[in-house]
Amino acid sequence: MSRQVILDTETTGLNPAAGDRIIEVAGVELLGRRPSGRHFQRYVNPLRSSHPDALRVHGLTDEFLSGMPEFRSIVDELLEFVRGAEVIIHNAAFDVTFLDAELERLQLPPFASHCAAITDTLALARQQFPGKFNSLDALCKRFGVDNTRRTLHGALLDAELLAEVYVWLTRGQDSLAIDLGDTGRGGEQAPQDLSGLRLRVQRASEHELREHDAILRALDKAGGAVWKPRLAGAAADE
Repeated sequence: MSRQVILDTETTGLNPAAGDRIIEVAGVELLGRRPSGRHFQRYVNPLRSSHPDALRVHGLTDEFLSGMPEFRSIVDELLEFVRGAEVIIHNAAFDVTFLDAELERLQLPPFASHCAAITDTLALARQQFPGKFNSLDALCKRFGVDNTRRTLHGALLDAELLAEVYVWLTRGQDSLAIDLGDTGRGGEQAPQDLSGLRLRVQRASEHELREHDAILRALDKAGGAVWKPRLAGAAADE
């Protein structure tokens, strides 16, 4: 089963070459494109103050961060969490540059050498929606992902939101086949006798119908539901 980690960082500013540092790093694990329930999140003492503009974004004060461990104290946990996984980041170049700078201070190899691959959801979004706003907030709105809790940027919350956005962005990449558990020899599903099975028909509730309509609206915003032209063509043939 494929393993992915949705990763995000918060920083003291925009330029690690000028001494800006990571102050928070968080990741959410996906197994088979579904949240596993595992996550990683650590605050980090950057040994310097945040730029006022950055502080307005993340709200993590010097006083709060002064009691947190330095990056050297959390690096082993972080690298163990991402090891062997495809790491998915929004605007990956920004976060990876900061991670590489922190690793270089500790004389450790670059971040990409510790994981299987790095995927940039900003690049994916720009391919699908050229010329449109593709920030995390814009993508949440486009796909109907609830980001009302995002009054300040936080690495763990942003990673959780990005996990939902990523599944929408890549929803056509995987098979819709259902995992039915153990298979027979050669990878084929062992035959089962379902002759006596009687299925109960459960009608959708009003709430479920509204949720279904919301999903269809989100699909329309993302480029349209692919079955609609087919339905229209079938009606024309009748």
